[in-house]
Amino acid sequence: MKIHFIAIGGAIMHNLAICLQNMGHEVSGSDDIIFDPAKSNLEKAKLLPSKIGFYPENISKEIDAIILGMHAKKDNIELQKAQELALKIYSFPEFIYEQSKNKIRIVVGGSHGKTSTTAMIMHVMKAQKFKFDYIVGSSLKGFDLSVQLSNAPYIVLEGDEYLSSPIEMRSKFHFYHPQIAIITGIAWDHVNVFPTWESYVKTFDDFLKNLEPSAHAILFQEDPTLQEIAQNASCKLEFYNTPEYRIEKEKSVLIYKEKAYELAIFGKHNLQNLEAARLACEKIGISGDDFYEAAKSFEGTAKRLEAIKNNAKIVAFRDFAHSPSKLEATLNSVREQFAKKNLIACMELHTFSSTDPKFLEQYQNSMSKADKAIIYMSEKAFRIKNKKPIEDLEIKMGFKQENIEIARTPEELLRILDTDFDKEAVFLLMSSGNFDGILWEDYFSKKN
Repeated sequence: MKIHFIAIGGAIMHNLAICLQNMGHEVSGSDDIIFDPAKSNLEKAKLLPSKIGFYPENISKEIDAIILGMHAKKDNIELQKAQELALKIYSFPEFIYEQSKNKIRIVVGGSHGKTSTTAMIMHVMKAQKFKFDYIVGSSLKGFDLSVQLSNAPYIVLEGDEYLSSPIEMRSKFHFYHPQIAIITGIAWDHVNVFPTWESYVKTFDDFLKNLEPSAHAILFQEDPTLQEIAQNASCKLEFYNTPEYRIEKEKSVLIYKEKAYELAIFGKHNLQNLEAARLACEKIGISGDDFYEAAKSFEGTAKRLEAIKNNAKIVAFRDFAHSPSKLEATLNSVREQFAKKNLIACMELHTFSSTDPKFLEQYQNSMSKADKAIIYMSEKAFRIKNKKPIEDLEIKMGFKQENIEIARTPEELLRILDTDFDKEAVFLLMSSGNFDGILWEDYFSKKN
């Protein structure tokens, strides 16, 4: 097939482009802005567009399929040309379904934990010698790309609730039609496309309602919203909770059928994700004992409680947490695991939702478990986006924490950390951005 990507620079889009080229398809793409690592990955695969931007001459009748990314606009000049030529236009999830409709599809949805849960299932299936395809929203040890398509009988899909494309305004996970589905929990996010709590809940409600009666839905029992919408589902339902565990010498030890499994990951939220992954794997014939034996070596995914430094001198983690529920779950996990250490936590307000002053009240008390709480709000990012910066007082009122310190430049943030630097503390850096390019490995190496 001859396939063209409009907005090839997205995290998943560029991985799919490379995957399809590896499969033997003729692939091209365009975008008006491409950042690393997508830029370097596309360049290595000889798929980096020769010119940045969108051009109608990129589109011709010879193209078999257009894959349209969410970054493109409805009036995109290449999209308009493709529509004029009546070419087949797919959103990313529509294309994935077409390639996987004869497979057993395992879909992991939820406001938080879906990347980790998807990766856990993949790790165990690989250890158990299953042949499977996948989509996961982060780099994972042992997997070259975040997308794989083949003739494997299974596919494991991270089910994003964000919209599919500028001309397909439904959530991505609605297109996957899984036989096995997980929802890890519901906490309001993406306020730019779900302006009310009710509209956000509705997309999960619709997802459950549309599952086939023969499908299995695995839901987190402690989430009251999931309990409520589960009543509208006609599929088979199974609820999970926090498994039995204990903490020994700052390690999490999970107990299953009176047997102890020491894990490389930690935190109650991660253990809940692991329980959901176990139940999904049981549906395809993997026993609980085999699951946990394989799960012992799971080290997590990039930027999900990923260790920057974890030695006798410095303990520092980075995490993708940015929404209120993710922030709170991550802080609780680190607080519980390192109960005797001071916790110094810094969170970057970076996403559309988190930089909306009206959304800030959702963060109330979410940083309360930190001994020292810092909010980073990039002065540079606000200038680029031509947005009015949020005042310090607004941030403190939103978080309901007077003692929060606020930094707006890398220099300010590092100065706050350097002041009374505590080598005995645990450092937690949380963002879906990059703190304006601060190299945390270098910073903590110098503190060793």
